[in-house]
Formats: sequence, structure tokens, C-alpha cells
Amino acid sequence: MQKNRLTWMIGGPQGSGINASAEVFAKACSRAGLRVYANIEYHSNIMGKHSFYRVRVDEEDVRSYQEKTDILVALDHETLVGDADHRRWPTHYGHLHEVSQGGGVIFDSEIGYEPSTDRADIHFYPVPFMEVIKAALEEVGKGEQSRRYEILKNTVALGATLALCEYPFDLVADVIIGQFKGKRSEIGQLNVRAAKLAFEYVRDHFDCAAFPYRLQPHTDRKPRLLAKGYEIIAIAKLKAGCAFQTYYPISPATDESVYLERHQRDTDLLVVQCEDEISSINMAIGAAHMGVRSSTATSGPGFALMVEGIGFAAITEAPGPVITMYQRGGPSTGLPTRQEQADLEWVLHPAQGDFPHLVIAPGDLRECYQDVFSAFNWAEQYQLPVIVLTDKKLAAVYTTIDTLELTYDKIERGKRFTGSEWTPYEAKGNDVVHTDGNGHRKDENVQEYLRYALADDGISPRSRPGTPGGRYWSTSDEHDPDGHITEGVEMRMAMMNKRMGKLDLIANAIPEDQQYTLHGPAEADLTIVAWGSTKGTVLDALKTLDADGAKVNFLQCRLMRPFPAAGVEKILRTAKRLVLIEENYSGQLGHLLAQHTGVRIADKVLKSDGRPFSEDEIIGALRARIAGKLIERTEAVMTNVR
Repeated sequence: MQKNRLTWMIGGPQGSGINASAEVFAKACSRAGLRVYANIEYHSNIMGKHSFYRVRVDEEDVRSYQEKTDILVALDHETLVGDADHRRWPTHYGHLHEVSQGGGVIFDSEIGYEPSTDRADIHFYPVPFMEVIKAALEEVGKGEQSRRYEILKNTVALGATLALCEYPFDLVADVIIGQFKGKRSEIGQLNVRAAKLAFEYVRDHFDCAAFPYRLQPHTDRKPRLLAKGYEIIAIAKLKAGCAFQTYYPISPATDESVYLERHQRDTDLLVVQCEDEISSINMAIGAAHMGVRSSTATSGPGFALMVEGIGFAAITEAPGPVITMYQRGGPSTGLPTRQEQADLEWVLHPAQGDFPHLVIAPGDLRECYQDVFSAFNWAEQYQLPVIVLTDKKLAAVYTTIDTLELTYDKIERGKRFTGSEWTPYEAKGNDVVHTDGNGHRKDENVQEYLRYALADDGISPRSRPGTPGGRYWSTSDEHDPDGHITEGVEMRMAMMNKRMGKLDLIANAIPEDQQYTLHGPAEADLTIVAWGSTKGTVLDALKTLDADGAKVNFLQCRLMRPFPAAGVEKILRTAKRLVLIEENYSGQLGHLLAQHTGVRIADKVLKSDGRPFSEDEIIGALRARIAGKLIERTEAVMTNVR
């Protein structure tokens, strides 16, 4: 008997309500003091195609999914054995093969499935979903309308699950009621009744005591957050004082902006859905110049339209915006609802010319919270665009978080012109103006506000409309300290040094723990190098490898520009053996490491099928390396690991 450790999966056609069912189940487990990691896989069409939602439950922290499922809930035939239309090009085989030994399969008895004799090691539980729904409706005098309420199948599936693993029904009933408030409370009660009847059906018709998996409330129920990634990123923007957010709808970034839209009336925030991504980036830049903290959110195809704007923000030294860039499968439209880490090299060099911008890639939701908050400080302190590079996996994950705290929680607005700071200025054209650290020329008495004064640290006080004496000229061409266009050689070099010098300032100022982290023992036989959302999967795998007696550590790269070459190189060159793990085809972090440190990692574990690494895949790949093997490619169902 295994208690409080299982993976539950529900599958069905898109639009059948599997999201609601899975998230109610996850919330009920979280409230019972258990830890949850849930992820959804869905097609980019609106309705009909197969989708599924995994919920992994444990008493210990879990940060990834596993290949095996202990309870599979099938709302349709395809969830079990796949779709015959895919046999020529088999992209989906169903999930029956993923059910663990001794696991259970709950399915709608009306879908015409006969339990497989090939899986005698698992338990099958056919449940008449529509009969249960009809019985619930008859209690409220709506029995003849049962087909209108077919969506309740997801609730029936949930009730059946609770009975099978002997989970207290009342805990879930409270969660369901909480989902339907006000005028929808009657629907909530109907959902509770349908789930209860399914619970009773399974309990009365099957030997639940023989099922080897149990879920019970934890004796010590510590309060925890249960949130999705895009919610945490949005909350971080609010915490940082973001006042203006723009977007054009694109998966998986849209959810963040929609969440902010729902809360904008309760906060000092304006959210604008623009006509396209070009408008989105330019409006956000304009707002930054106006003196408010601004941001935009997009994904790869949208970011492709923003690149000219990013260069414009850099040359005009705008204090932002902050861009949350959610990677997905590419190129072009690619895989709109799937996972990938293939935009790293692109966001490092998104527009023409050399210009400063900052790129940071958080690895989990706690880091997302901190890095997004910090991004607004960096944008204003160094007057440049900041890209927070995340992805579909981090956006859609639904997981428990013990605490959501900021290590670096002070808001820093950087140098601002208040009307009292004046810059002496007389020289024009090719002449370089030499100023002190406050933007004051050392040998002139003429007073004038120079937006792009050549201060010693390269940061000129910024102004905003309405500040007395703070008017200035700005252009996307190269310019002199007062903002007018110039092509003079000396001025060009001075301005390039001023802008690009910001990267050195940033590299020296950002805390090391926001640049990179070495997880695990200082010395190891194998060092994993990875970045972004692979962090959680690698850390889960390390626990298993540690139990194997393997000595493995993990270098997580987080600050991508400016890249912390010296610290990272020291770790790489002292490692006994290196392996690179990335969710892209070419190993883009490996290219960045070679460029900045001269260390080339030959051994790579790469995946580019649009799905994130499972814990099992990472463990398998690393065990092979520990055993002295180098695997060029492993082919498996829905997997392409190189």
C-alpha cells in the first residue's frame, strides 16, 4: 500500500472540462497538506483534439512529472488506446501503456472499451458517467436534460477517483463549492452531487480496499500557495509597481495579461490589448519614457515583431520596458501550445547593432517572482530593456509553493532628474563633453539639462514630462548628450562606450545567486549544466541519483546577459565530467558557454519534441552517463532525446 504518493491523469477531448477537474483535485490535495505538481498538455485548436492533465501528489516537494501514471481517468476511447487516424503517423498511442503496475483505470463505460488483456497487472473501473449525471439531475427535476450537462463527466471522474483512493469527500466538496459562487452556486451544488454519486458508485461496485494507492490528509497541514506560473509572474509585476502592461494575444503569454486585466481595477495598473506586437512594444517604451514602470508579455512569433522596438528602447535609453518572453515550440508558428527552450540565442541578439539589454532566465516560480520584481529595478537603474526569459512549462505549471518571498525587495528607481540637477554644456558635434559623476561638466558654467550626459558611470539622470526644466530631445539615430543627431566619430564612440558600459555595471551589481547556482556537492563525478525550467526536473532526478549513491551536482545558469563568465568558467574547468541538458535541438546554452568560457560540452541531453523532460528521462540519461555510456539518441513514445 502506497500512501500520499501518486500520479493522477485525466484525458479527454479538448473542451471536456479536464482542466477544471484536475485543478479541483490539485487544490483539494494542497488543502489537505500535500504537495502538488500539475501540468497540462493540449493541442492548439480550440475544441475536440485530445488533451490530458497530470497531477503528481507527494508529501515531499515535487517539481516535475513522471512517465508512469497510477490512476488514469479516461473520458473517451482515445485516452486509453489512441486514435486510429494516427496509425500511419503515430503521434499518439493513448495512455494505457503509461499506467503503473497495480495502478487503476477509471473510464466511461459508454465509450465501448473492453479492458485490455495485455494489462492484467492493472485494475479497470468502468463507470456509467451519464447514468450518474442523470441521477443527479433527477434529484433536482432536470433528468430529461442530462445531455445538456455532459460536461459534468469531469466531475463524475473526480468523484470516482476519490472513492478509489479513499480520500475524504468533504474536502473536495468544499473546493467545488468554492469554484461556483453567487448566481452559479446552484451549479456548484449539482457538481457536488454528481461527484458524490460517482463516489458512492465506485465504493459500492468495486473493491476499493484492494487498490494499492491511498490519499489521506496530512496530519500537519501547513498553509501553502497553489498557483500557476503566469499568476506568479503577474503578481510579481504588481508587487514591483508595474503601472502599464501591453499585449497582443498569443499562447502561452496571454494568460498573464488576462490575469492582470482581471485585477487592474483593484491596482494602479492599466492593461491595453493592442492591435499587434509592434504597437505593444512601442506603447510600453513610450510609457517607460513617461516615467511609469511598464511591461509587455509575448511569445516567439510576437517577439519577432518587437525586435526593432527593443533596439529603439536601447538607443534612447528608455528605463524599460520589462518583457516577459514565454518560449514555445518554433520556428514560425511551430507548436503554439508546446514546450521549448530554443529562443535563448535569439533574445541575446534580437536586433541589429550592438546595444545593451539584460536577459535573465528563472528556473522555477520562486525565481520568477524575484527576477520579475528585480527586472523593473534593473530597467530603471540602468535605463535599458530587460527580458525575463521563461517558457510554456513555467507558465502553465500548477504547483504548491511553501513561501513566496523576495530576498531583494527594495524598489530602486535609479537616477531621476528632479529639476535641480543641471548639466553644464557648450560643445556640439564631434566634441566630447567631460562631466563628473553627477553629469556636471567640470570646466563650464553654462547650465542645461542633458538627457544623455556623459556621466562617469554612464547613467544619465532621466526626466519625464512635467518636470520643470526637464525637456529633452530624443531620436532613434545616434545622438549627442542633448539628444540631437550626430555622425561624429568621437561622439559615436563616446555614446557606444556609455551605453555598452552598462553591462559591466550590471555584472558587478547583480547578486551572484541571481546569476548562477551550483546545486549539490561542491565536488562531484558528474556535473549537470542546464538553465530555465529544466531546473525542477534536474533537482528531482538528483534526489534519486543521490539515493543510488551517485555523486552528481548541477550548475544552473540564470543571468544570460551580461553572462557571468568568470564564475561559471571556474566551475566548468574544475568539473570532472560535464553533461548539458536543454530542451532544444542545438544546445544553445552550450554555444553561449563556449563563447564566453572557451569550454565546449560535448555530452548533451537534448529534447525538441515539444514536451518537457520527465524525471524518468533525466534519470535514465544520467544513469547511462554514470555507467560510462554516451547515448547519441533515444527514441520513445512522444520523446526525442538526443
